[in-house]
Amino acid sequence: MSRCSPRPLLAGLAAALLAGPMTTALPTTALAAPGCAAPPAPVRPVSTVPWPQQRYAPERLSPLATGSGVTVAVVDSGVDRRHPQLADRVLTGTDLLDPGGDGSRDCVGHGTGVASIIAAAPRDGIAFRGLAPNARILPVRVSEQQVVDGRGSGRTVGPDGFARAIRWAVDNGADVVNLSVVLYADHPAVRAAVAYAVARDVVVVAAAGNLHGSGDPRPYPAAYDGVLGVGAVGADGTRAAFSQTGSYLDLVAPGTDVLIAAPGQGHQRAEGTSYAAPFVAATAALLRQYRPELTAEEVATRIVATTDPAPDGGYGAGVLNPHRAVTETGGGPTGRDRSAAALADDRTDPALLAQQARRATARERALLLATAGGLVVVFVVLVAVVVPRGARRRWRPADPG
Repeated sequence: MSRCSPRPLLAGLAAALLAGPMTTALPTTALAAPGCAAPPAPVRPVSTVPWPQQRYAPERLSPLATGSGVTVAVVDSGVDRRHPQLADRVLTGTDLLDPGGDGSRDCVGHGTGVASIIAAAPRDGIAFRGLAPNARILPVRVSEQQVVDGRGSGRTVGPDGFARAIRWAVDNGADVVNLSVVLYADHPAVRAAVAYAVARDVVVVAAAGNLHGSGDPRPYPAAYDGVLGVGAVGADGTRAAFSQTGSYLDLVAPGTDVLIAAPGQGHQRAEGTSYAAPFVAATAALLRQYRPELTAEEVATRIVATTDPAPDGGYGAGVLNPHRAVTETGGGPTGRDRSAAALADDRTDPALLAQQARRATARERALLLATAGGLVVVFVVLVAVVVPRGARRRWRPADPG
């Protein structure tokens, strides 16, 4: 296994780990993920509702959809299924760093945090829950990078491994794939893997990267066709200073001071477009449950079309609004190229067209029959009245009166 260079290959994943002060929750003990060197910090209760939950109010969405029956692949640093809020939500995945693993080892906490934004279960006394708490998480472990003093360290797969991870997720039932990772080069294998997912009706969501201060280098997979590229905003709705901008940006979601689950039993606060992406992936899971007839492309179109306006522009289509995405039926394709001409609700139903054609034909026939009937009546009157009178007069003109 090779170590990464100071300029990490999966730089978006690493940069997103520049978290703020750790805030802990649940019991007073914490355990390390299996095989990891150090446990997370001791945990304390979290009683303040995180600002993204104040904004999105998952409890309002729960009567409509919870992500039940939908599988979201988290291609990341692994997902610790032992966390109380992720218990029974994490499927058996795969580990491309350590062969034989099932994706449940998470030594840096990144993937566990991403998964919790999507599917953390509500718990009494815990002011944190996922946006799609009944979604199933499929963990695919590809990295354990961290950034310290601007330098990346830790193992990660190469582009070919990352491409295999995406294909594995698709082949193992993912309905949505969350990619909170960024490569700053276009690799054919990764491009082909993303196209593979899109062609198989999978919603692909990717972080837009955290290098705005370094000139917004083009991020992949966010820049690929068919991928929802997600940037980050703060609680005031303005773009986070690190969040990249460019044509690859479709929309933005919360990405600063975000509360996430940590490996073991605790929580921590973090920032980065890595943590904005799962809010969009969770919304896709809600839609895939609530509107199962929608294609992946239609789901993406709806999510982009129902965003809220952003304060200063440069935010793609705007700020994610899960409630509007699930409940509204209008809107058309906005943001980056979307080939869908309209949302499913706005498309004319072929069966309805056929029914309307049949009704129009029936009306035309009825009118024709009515006209013919009228002519028959006139003819009958002529035969019954005019002909006998003419016969009585031997068809001579009537005498002038």
